[in-house]
Order: sequence, then structure tokens, then C-alpha cells
Amino acid sequence: MSSHISNNRPNPDQVLVDIADYILQYKIDSDLALKTAHYCFLDTLGCGFEALTYPACTKMLGPIVPGTIVPHGAKVPGTPYQLDPIQAAFNIGAMVRWLDFNDTWLAAEWGHPSDNLGGILAVADWISRNRIAKGKDPLLMIEVLEAMVMAHEVQGVLALENSFNKVGLDHVILVKVASTAVVSKLLGLNKDELINALSLAFVDGQSLRTYRHAPNTGSRKSWAAGDATSRAVRLALIAQKGEMGYPSVLTAPVWGFYDVSFKGNPFKFQRPYGTYVMENVLFKISFPAEFHSQTAVEAAMTLHQQLKDAGKTSDDIKSIKIRTHEAAIRIIDKKGPLHNPADRDHAIQYMVAVPLIFGRLTAADYEDNVAADPRIDELREKITCFEDPQFTKDYHNPEKRSIANALTLELNDGTVFEEVVVEYPIGHRRRRDEGIPKLIEKYKINLARVFAEKQQKTILDNTLEYDKITKIPVHELVDLMV
Repeated sequence: MSSHISNNRPNPDQVLVDIADYILQYKIDSDLALKTAHYCFLDTLGCGFEALTYPACTKMLGPIVPGTIVPHGAKVPGTPYQLDPIQAAFNIGAMVRWLDFNDTWLAAEWGHPSDNLGGILAVADWISRNRIAKGKDPLLMIEVLEAMVMAHEVQGVLALENSFNKVGLDHVILVKVASTAVVSKLLGLNKDELINALSLAFVDGQSLRTYRHAPNTGSRKSWAAGDATSRAVRLALIAQKGEMGYPSVLTAPVWGFYDVSFKGNPFKFQRPYGTYVMENVLFKISFPAEFHSQTAVEAAMTLHQQLKDAGKTSDDIKSIKIRTHEAAIRIIDKKGPLHNPADRDHAIQYMVAVPLIFGRLTAADYEDNVAADPRIDELREKITCFEDPQFTKDYHNPEKRSIANALTLELNDGTVFEEVVVEYPIGHRRRRDEGIPKLIEKYKINLARVFAEKQQKTILDNTLEYDKITKIPVHELVDLMV
């Protein structure tokens, strides 16, 4: 007997409906979330400005066809480019992600929710400029901050219980999904159109994590999120034109995302969408390092000072043991040769060795000239990692969300330093009061890398105060930064 496949068009998958309902109906009333989004906006753009000092980044920027300028197009902060919103989203997304220094979310899946700013800011700026050209009111920055809260929430809630890395997919799939959702709202899509756009994001081919792991670690991980957020803009614009969607894109037997890409498992959810993710987001403040290593680097900085106080140097070290959590071992516990900066900033041994030797860890420390120092590789060989199950448990605990590392250092003469334990990095919510002044200082330093003193002052006058920035038209704020 033959078995016929039903050709009745199904209702949209509930996951798509829930995201659409949240995006279109939820009212953000959390001052903490919106004010955290303000700090996130400053920090994310600051990371992009620092990236502009690296030719490896700037060579990726600009229009597809050199010399192209789009009338009323979106401007790319810190550059002379004015582009269509798709390419502008790629530019902004690549900038802010390039140095691995923007915010982070850690759960079953990892990621950097501020990657979504590429699509959000490009589309908001483009809409604002076109409204002004037509004699209409522009978008205000409060709408950008609200979109950031929602993008963080969609990406972060999907990540809480669903590990895309364990099936070989890169976390930028969540950037594409979250950006598609919020950009669709900015563009004015209705519920059916928004669901169609989301289905297109899931039916797409998805990025493999190949470029984040040995032996293929490479620079694509610096522009993959820019690619994802720009793809989201394209899909939202297609859906706005009335292009159809695929309602059971997740659940369709054989051909759906769950069966093809998620080992037949449906997504699981820990909590409904709200403002939890932005309120608890992790800022990278002190070090441009993969986030699972942040506390290890802080501990290494403490040990560097202790070595100095004892009249010792890294040459006197016999061994270093790192007590850590499972995710750190899976992602950044790396032996053997490191071939490029992208390889080095995902190797915990490298990120611990540099501060032990030099008392610092900056983006420049991943470059070839620093990595050529033979002391680094010699010290890397003396570093071993092992999992502490309690650290792993606390990492997944929604009330703690710790990212703990503990370093024990032994010298050649047999001296063993007391273990240095750091559970929460400075950018964690539990250390937010300590972290925000440092985040603002980081922002000011990054502005100074790109802008003259007078322009820096103008930018600071218009961006540092939450009550002021929320009332500024998007295009006017971007104009201050070009």
C-alpha cells in the first residue's frame, strides 16, 4: 500500500508564533533592561570603532561595488560609507564583532546578542533618513534600544536550553533569527509577514562552526555575525514584498529543521520572552577574550602581580592548573600550534600565558608579532585544564550564571601559590556597579581611536545620558559618528 503525504497547509509552528507575538505585542516596561541596552549600545559601537584600527577588518567594509553611494542609505559609523541597509548591516555587524570584545550570553548555546545591532541600526537609520526625505517624522533612538532588548531576548531565550553547537551549527543562526524578528517590526511587517520572514530564516542554509574550532579556526568568525544580521535584513525585506513563508519549517517530518539539523529534537524553553536576557547580559569590559576565559585572565593578572611582588617572573613557573567549567574545556582548551589571531583568542592557555608574562591582554596581543615571543608557547605547554562539576552546575544555574575559573601556580623551586578563584567577571550583573564605570572608560578610549577631540566631545554629550539619547533621531546620532 502506498502512503500519501497530506498536502494540507499546516498552521505555523508555535515557536514562530510565539516570537511574532512577543515582537509585536510585548511592551517593555523594565527600566533596567532599557538602561542596560543604552550601555550595550555604547559598548557595541565602541568595539566597532576599535576594530576600525585593524586593516583585516576595514578591508571587509564598504559597498559591494566600490564607489557606490545610496541616496538616503544607512551610514556606517566611523566610516565614509552610505549603503543599502543589507550591506550596511554587514558592515556594522562585522565591525562590532571583529575583536570579540562585545557582550556575551552563555547558556546551552553561546553567542553575542549585540551582534544584532548591525541589522537594527542599519535599518533604523535607513528608515529614519527616508522618512525625513518624505517629510515624515524620523525614528528615535528609544526604538533602537527597544529593538535591542527584544533581539537580545529572542536570541538569549532560544539559547538557554538549545545547544546548536552540539549539532555542529554556529550560534549566528540565532543572530539571523533575532535580527529577522526585530528588523521586521521596524519595517512595519504584520504578524503573518513576520512569521513568513522567521520561517525563511530557519529554512536557510546555516553556518557550520567549522571556522571556530581547530584545525580550521579562522577569521570568518569575526564577520559571520555581520553576515547573519545582513541576511536577516534581506529576508525581512523579501517578506515585506509578500513572499510566502513555510509554516512548518521546524516540525515538518523529514524536511523540517528539527529532523534535518537538530537530530529530530524540538526546541525546549526555560522561560517566556520578556526582558531577562538584556537584564543579565555579560559585558566584556576588561579583556578582548572569549568569554569563558574572562575570569581566568583576571586570575592570571592577579598572579602576575603576585609573581612580581615575590621577585619572580613567568620563567620561574613550573606548572599552572586551571579548574574550570565544561564549556570552557569544550571550546577553548587548546594544545598545539596556533595559526592566527582567531585561533589565539579561542585558546585559554594563550589567554592565560600572555597576562602571566606581560601583565596585560589586549587585542594587539593576538597578532603575529606578539605571538612570536617563544615564552608564550613555552608557558602554554605548562598549563592544564580540568573540569570542576560544581563550576559547570553554577554556569547553567539561572540564578547564578557564573563563569568560574581558578588558577593554581607552582614554581620551579616547589613554591605553590594559593589558588586564585574568580567566579564572576567584571561584566557580570553581580559586578555591574563595578563594571559600568570601566565600560564607559572603554567607550571613551574607543572613540578617541577614530574621532578628533572636538567630535568626541559632541558624541559624548549626546550619548552618555540615557534620557538624552532616547530622544535623538537615529539618523542625527549616526551623523555625529561619521
